[in-house]
Amino acid sequence: MAFAWKAAGLTYNRFLAVAARTVRRSLKEDLRLLAERRGEMDLRFAKWENGRQGDIQNVAAANARARVQAAAAESK
Repeated sequence: MAFAWKAAGLTYNRFLAVAARTVRRSLKEDLRLLAERRGEMDLRFAKWENGRQGDIQNVAAANARARVQAAAAESK
């Protein structure tokens, strides 16, 4: 018997994110606001070349730029 999240085509991490968001949204207003703040993440990365660290970038912003560039490349 397969897990429900697998049968739905989700990864385990995505399943956990959906479950956590559902629980946060079910809380009363004051507790919900506190829980939503804890759920926010700020991930950053830096590319290393020749032993030197490049500029530190926000993952969300880098993904957004990549999507825009991909959409522009597709439209050409």
